[in-house]
Amino acid sequence: MNQHMRMFGVALLMLSLITAVVLGLMAGPTSPVTWALVAILVAIPVIHRKLTAKHYIEWKDEYSVGLDSIDQQHRKLVNLINQLKTTVDYSTGEEFEREALAELVDYTKTHFTYEEGLMEDNGYPDFEAHRAQHKAMIAEVEAVLAEYEKDHDTAMQHACDYLQGWLIKHINGTDKQYSSFLTGKGVN
Repeated sequence: MNQHMRMFGVALLMLSLITAVVLGLMAGPTSPVTWALVAILVAIPVIHRKLTAKHYIEWKDEYSVGLDSIDQQHRKLVNLINQLKTTVDYSTGEEFEREALAELVDYTKTHFTYEEGLMEDNGYPDFEAHRAQHKAMIAEVEAVLAEYEKDHDTAMQHACDYLQGWLIKHINGTDKQYSSFLTGKGVN
């Protein structure tokens, strides 16, 4: 089921509950059914928020690579991925989706340039392999951009899923490998 249908379903459910509550209050405010419906109506946004929060990345201390500058950049990348996810989840429109994706891609390239500069300047032995991972990620995002022209919803969902998984895996994998090397060289 796509996002539009889910949002429509939630809105329809809330409208139905509001109607039932109004009718129940008109029939008599002492009915326990009316108050149960009010409780359900109040609970829906809270439940919806908790369910959608599972689809976003929350920064955890375990993602830290031990280098403040890199951790700050990774946090920003997490925020930009979550921002992109928000544009998709709440159907903000093609213009906002394109802006969010462009900002994410631009900042990712900036981050990669910074990270690669640190590795190259300090003689990191697996520099070329790490750079190849960055290039592969950028190539995947460019493929998503091409897919976007054909099917906006599928492409954006694919982009969000790919980026969320890739970033955390990359941070916890190869980024942590170079961080110990760089901290050993006095980079902080």
